[in-house]
Amino acid sequence: MHCVKLFGQRLMARDFDRQVAQVQARVAILNGYTALGIPVTKAVG
Repeated sequence: MHCVKLFGQRLMARDFDRQVAQVQARVAILNGYTALGIPVTKAVG
């Protein structure tokens, strides 16, 4: 939850459905950063 708050302390949307969409967008961004940090290992030989 700490990482989600780094993108902004509060949700800007007032409508609940828009708040859900805003959180989903933040999670998608975090998942992208996580995917960039995972090493890809390949067998040599």
